[in-house]
Amino acid sequence: MKRSEINKALRELEALCEKYHCYLPPFCHFTPEEWKTKGHEYDEVRECCLGWDITDYGMGDFDKMGFSLITIRNGNRAMADKYPKVYAEKLLSLNEGQYSPNHFHWYKTEDIINRGGGNVLIRVYNSFPDVHRLRVRCHRLHRRPQVHRPRRYPDPSDPR
Repeated sequence: MKRSEINKALRELEALCEKYHCYLPPFCHFTPEEWKTKGHEYDEVRECCLGWDITDYGMGDFDKMGFSLITIRNGNRAMADKYPKVYAEKLLSLNEGQYSPNHFHWYKTEDIINRGGGNVLIRVYNSFPDVHRLRVRCHRLHRRPQVHRPRRYPDPSDPR
């Protein structure tokens, strides 16, 4: 991606956070020069890959396949004695028409929370031998997702 595309996506996500009163930790605002002055007190940020991730997955078309993400909390399985979390807190932003390829974790819990309105389409794949074990919770309701088919998860304020 061009630096100008990354900067634009970063500014858009910062504006979205401000609009929805989502306050980012100070390390999200450090310049590269400021990072050079930070010592061991920021090791967790570095070692757990906290902060910004703006990507087009190397495809060269951010508006089609890409997203903006800020990792606020994360563990590090390679350093589990120091960072034992198996949970991540991330702010993701996809624009209308943007797509993110599949991803999964063997040992991590993720909550997908729609804070900005609109719809989230999620395709769930089953890793269990028994498909009936698979559950998705949406608005405190337990549901059995249709495996391999996208399901619409609306904004909680959406009456549909």
